[in-house]
Amino acid sequence: MQYRNITHIINRLLLVLALALAGIETGHAQVDAQLTQYWNVPNYYNPAAIGNIDFIHINVGSRLQWVGIRHAPMSFLALGDMPFKFMGRRWGTGVVLQQQNEGLYRSTRAGAQLAWKKKMLGGELNVGIQAGIINTTFKGSEIIMPEGDDAHESNDDAIPQQDVSGTAMDLSAGVMFTHKWFWAGVSSTHVNAPTVNLKVENSEDKVYEFDADRIYYFIAGSNIPIKNTLFEVQPLVMVKTNLNAFQAEATARVRYNKFLSGGVAYRYNDAISLLMSANYKGFFLSYSYDYPTSAIRKSSSGSHELFVGYNVKLDMGEKNRNKHKSIRIM
Repeated sequence: MQYRNITHIINRLLLVLALALAGIETGHAQVDAQLTQYWNVPNYYNPAAIGNIDFIHINVGSRLQWVGIRHAPMSFLALGDMPFKFMGRRWGTGVVLQQQNEGLYRSTRAGAQLAWKKKMLGGELNVGIQAGIINTTFKGSEIIMPEGDDAHESNDDAIPQQDVSGTAMDLSAGVMFTHKWFWAGVSSTHVNAPTVNLKVENSEDKVYEFDADRIYYFIAGSNIPIKNTLFEVQPLVMVKTNLNAFQAEATARVRYNKFLSGGVAYRYNDAISLLMSANYKGFFLSYSYDYPTSAIRKSSSGSHELFVGYNVKLDMGEKNRNKHKSIRIM
């Protein structure tokens, strides 16, 4: 009975979202994926976090959120980055691809990244930008109108009766400082707060609007070796806000012999998490499980997240020039 109730609530919320897309009215939604392993893909949030080691770094992953709830968010990510030299200076370049399904919404983001680097204060300052597109689709053809409900009309012009989609330019930017023992960065995704005009393909009929909110991030982490052992303690933190809502999470990981890692995390008023990962000859595998601490735990068994990565060695010359640790294999 609880499952049916929450499903009914979600369907009603989706209907409200559809109503918000009417005419010149604007729908607002967050299109960035909720990731427990934010430390593993910092370049997803901050384009400055690329090209920090002499490898082509490839990372793909997926998140199933709130398992047990119909139409809950599902995310897929693919990222790649590498350093290069230009005019005697070290740079970084990367690509990001994301697809997220949430209810009747589907969003796809694709972007190319570039980072400028400068040695300073015993570390390296990175300034990065990302330019790409965001595509949004709303499955209006799958809306189920309640029968016998005086609050809704089946022919309401405010509700898309067909699938609508649109594309807009999407920009992100960030700054990051990396050091042998720590790294920290601030960034913003959707800097231009793009508005996606949604309409039926090959039609000039009614246009709906979808806004991607500008999101600000602060992410930081550190490696703390335990003297006379093969263990390292790795505390991490991420804070994000759109200036209307705020979320913070903290992570504590322990790594053994640069091979096996485990840890716990807490997302404020949302979830506690267990994490485990392994590195072996350039391969990286990481899994996390979130147990919700909010009321949604009555209808969901939790969230699952899995990432697989691989590093391909590059010959950048000047051996060991970059001695700080990779922020992705911390």
